[in-house]
Amino acid sequence: MDTLRERTPVYEQALGSAFRRLQPELQDYFALAPGSGRYGIGEGVFEVVGCRQAWLRPLLSLAAAEESLFPEYGETVPFRIENHAHLDPFGRSSLTARREIFFPGRTRLFQDTTSAVEANGSTRLVDYLGKHRRLATELRLEVTPEGRLRGISGSTRAFLGPLRLRLPAMLDASAYAEQWWDAGAGKHRIQVKVLQRHVGLVLVYAGYFDYRLAPLLPQAAAGSRAAVGLPRYAEPDRWESRV
Repeated sequence: MDTLRERTPVYEQALGSAFRRLQPELQDYFALAPGSGRYGIGEGVFEVVGCRQAWLRPLLSLAAAEESLFPEYGETVPFRIENHAHLDPFGRSSLTARREIFFPGRTRLFQDTTSAVEANGSTRLVDYLGKHRRLATELRLEVTPEGRLRGISGSTRAFLGPLRLRLPAMLDASAYAEQWWDAGAGKHRIQVKVLQRHVGLVLVYAGYFDYRLAPLLPQAAAGSRAAVGLPRYAEPDRWESRV
């Protein structure tokens, strides 16, 4: 890594000076940068998680194989998240999140990589979903007056071989996320809703968790095949550079 920008956390790159208006605990959460030698571990409980509409669940089963969505619904469901800051194979500063959701009788894996993309002198965040990173959406961020982080996903693109397809409105959905520090409980809290204009709420997860940083073992970092600083077990089956 040769530049200061590569060593700056991706969310700070996108927010600029607004990053310092986040609650201090959120600044710590999003402070991971490539080359830090550490990764983040969150463990907590989703008070609600999954798809409430039973008729939609068979469709979401298809996405579950891609580890991008899942059909189950539950309440008081334990989960674990790992955050890894790294350079992707294309040299972009990135943050990969690997979530394990422990439904009764089944564990679902939900993973994505958020990459910083430079365009016209500014930084955009593009989120690539699933183990083959076949879906991508741009993230728009803002800091609330209380210091919370809000994010909204834009239109979704699908990558099918050489094709780059924008999902039609009847299939596309938007995610609305908010994360904050609950000082009273001494916990991080997150709430995410995925909404589709024709069917309403597709997916929801909301809950609380504890978070800590841990050293990345040298042998784990050395196992990476393509990305710099990402353990092999956290890598997707495929990378995508298109936006």
